[in-house]
Formats: sequence, C-alpha cells, structure tokens
Amino acid sequence: MSGPVKQPPLPGMKKAAAPARALPAWLGELHLVRRALLCFALTMLGSLLLLSLSIAYRARAAQQLDMAYRTHSAAASLFNHAEAEKQEIRAYEPQFLALRQRGLIGEENRLAWIDAIRLSQEQRKLLPISYDIGAQQVLSVPSPMVMGQYQLRGSPMQLRMDLLHEMDLLHLLDDLRLSGYFAVQECTLKRSGASAAAPAAMPAVLSADCSLLWLTLGSVAVPALGRP
Repeated sequence: MSGPVKQPPLPGMKKAAAPARALPAWLGELHLVRRALLCFALTMLGSLLLLSLSIAYRARAAQQLDMAYRTHSAAASLFNHAEAEKQEIRAYEPQFLALRQRGLIGEENRLAWIDAIRLSQEQRKLLPISYDIGAQQVLSVPSPMVMGQYQLRGSPMQLRMDLLHEMDLLHLLDDLRLSGYFAVQECTLKRSGASAAAPAAMPAVLSADCSLLWLTLGSVAVPALGRP
C-alpha cells in the first residue's frame, strides 16, 4: 500500500517559515547567579596567582637553601683547614724554634760563626786558623721540596788551619755545628813541616784547606701592593 503523495507547491505560493527554537530556561536565570559566578572567577584567579607565587617562593627558598649549604660546606672546609694548620703548628713549633735558635731560620749571623771559630780555637788550643766568607747566594732546591715563604741561601767560607792531628779539624767542625748549619763541600789535608806560628814543641803535622757552605732559610720579600 503506497503512502500519500506530496504535491509540489503551486506557483506563487511561499513556503512557511520554520518555527524559532526556544532557548533553555536556565539561560534566563543567569542573572540570578551572576554575582556568584563572578566571585568564583575571582576566587579561581586569586588561587592561581597564589599558586604561582607559592611555586616561585618554593623555588627561591630551594635556591637559598642550596646556597646556604654551599656556604656552610665552604666554611666547614676552611675551619677544618685552619684546625689542621693549628695542629701542624703545635706539632712543629718546637722544631721551628730550635732551628731558628741554631741559626738556620732567619738572616745569616756571620758574627756568631766567627765567635764560634775563636772560642773553639781558644778552648781546644788549636793552631792558627784563617777564614774567608764570601757573598751569600740563593740555592736551588729539588722541585718536589716545598719551601713556602722561605728560600734556601748559602754563604761560602774558605777555612784554612794547621793541625797537630786529624781530630783537630773534626773537633772544630763539631764546635761550629753548635752555631749553625753548614755543609762541607771539600776538604784537603796535606802534610806540612813545622809552622812558624806554632811553638817548637808543637809543630804542625798537617794543614787543612776546607770549603764550607753555611745554610740559612730566609724569608722571601713580598712586593707591596700597587708597586711594580
């Protein structure tokens, strides 16, 4: 069975307009909740702003905490280094003072060396002694040796004396070691006849010609700031 057949509109007739769609009923009530929606929007913006500020504050606090940790670590390292230096000073101070007392540390004291030769000659009744002290010079040290603010210096001494026997020379060197530190670079012994300056009963049997190097540790001069 066929359905009804739609007839085309007659010429000159207009098609009827579709009815307008009705708006939802709740749109008409938006004015009732407008203030609440505005408060909600402002609350959300404020919450987002506070959240951003809290994140930034947390990042800055973490950065400050890391900086404080680094500062504390550096201060602790300096403190430990200072404590280690204090312990080294306590341990080595007696040796340092003893070396300074014996003339190794500080400026050279030629008068003490000359007095030591004179006293040894008088007390041990040694034959005449002559000496010649040269200019002080800076000595080179092996590279692994750390000298710090000091540099090793040496003053050459040429020592000549007449001997009754070899022990006279050894006794003199032992006496000189009480007045400072030195190295014997070379020492030549020769047999000789009677010395003109010696008594007839005590003729010189040997003559000694020795090269000594008196050692000192002097401070390195630090140039003043602002000077070339």
